[in-house]
Order: sequence, then structure tokens, then C-alpha cells
Amino acid sequence: MLWPFNHFRKPRLAPPGTIEAIYGMIVTQAREPIFYRDLGVPDTVNGRFDLLLLHFWLLLRRLRTVQGATELSQALFDRFCEDMDDNLREMGVGDQTVPKRMRAFGEAFYGRVQAYDQAVEGGGEALAAAICKNILNGSGMDQAERLAAYARATDADLGRTGEAALLRAAFNFPPALPEDVTP
Repeated sequence: MLWPFNHFRKPRLAPPGTIEAIYGMIVTQAREPIFYRDLGVPDTVNGRFDLLLLHFWLLLRRLRTVQGATELSQALFDRFCEDMDDNLREMGVGDQTVPKRMRAFGEAFYGRVQAYDQAVEGGGEALAAAICKNILNGSGMDQAERLAAYARATDADLGRTGEAALLRAAFNFPPALPEDVTP
């Protein structure tokens, strides 16, 4: 006899492969060379991490407006944590140190989300200032303004993306630096 409910199996949150596809898009976008070559993002572990967080925040910001996307957002966050854990272990960080570093990643994530959310609400130069502080290590305000313009354009583009497309991973991030984006 088959039981109608399996209490030990996680419910399916999205079509198979959706979490991996969306997370892969975030990582791929954050690795675009133009950010490092032309926009001053340090090509370091921290620089790449901070750019990943910016893109992750942009998508999560959009998903907050989608009914029923809470589980997807949580699954993406879980995938992010799994990826960070895997990366630490690949870099040779010991088992006893990994939890401390993961806690630091979590604090950085929540701190950046709060800073970017407040900056977007503040308008004007606030987002550029937050990006300058968090991604560009406090220098390069011209580049921070360009990154903020990109973030605003990406936010608008994701805002125009249909909910079904978001939930099925049937969307793309806009080009890393569209020609018509100006600070």
C-alpha cells in the first residue's frame, strides 16, 4: 500500500533543476569579466563574493514580490550556503573553521541585503555609496555609480520579467553593462 503522504521527503519546491539553473545564472552573471576589468570590482575571493551577493540580492528582491516564491527564495539561499561551504572546503579551510566562516558569510549576506534595501529606498546616491563601501572597498565612486546604474537597470529588468518565467528559471540577467545605462 502506498501512503498518500511521505513525511520524510521534502516537498518539491520548483521543477527539477530550477534551483541549480537560477543559482547558475547568478554565479555566471557575477563572473562576467566586465565587472572586474572595467568597473573596478577587485578580482579576489572577497570581490567575487560581494558581486555574487549583489546579484543574489537583486533576484531575491524581485522574488519578494512573487506570491508563492518564499520556498524558492529559501531553496536558493540554501544552495548559496551549500556553495559557500563547498568553496571553503576546496580552499582547504578545516572542518572546525568552516562553521565560523559560514557564520561570517551569513552576517555579510544579511548586512548587504539590509544596506542595499535601505539604499534603494533612500534613492539618489545611496546605492552607489553602499556599493562603493561593500564591493569597491570604499574607493572608486565613479565605478560605484556605474555599478549602481547597472543594479537599478537589472532591478527594473527583473521587475518586468513575468512571475512564471522567474519561477521556471526562464529568464536572463541583462547584459553586464548595457550601452544605455548611465549613472
